[in-house]
Amino acid sequence: MDNDQIQKIAKKLKLLRKKKGYKSYETFALDHELDRKQYWRIENGANITLSTLIKMLKIHRVSLKRFFSDFI
Repeated sequence: MDNDQIQKIAKKLKLLRKKKGYKSYETFALDHELDRKQYWRIENGANITLSTLIKMLKIHRVSLKRFFSDFI
């Protein structure tokens, strides 16, 4: 996958977190029982699996279709 697209996904996940009112990725990770370091990597553009992405979207209650709607 193109690194620019991975960065776009990471940026969008970070935006979703902030829209939920979380200023800190650490607090978000702890509140949702996620590993803090792993979540930091996700928001900083780590190449994640589809199952990890789906897990993140479930937390945010966002469908794949809605998440990727502006990627075209």
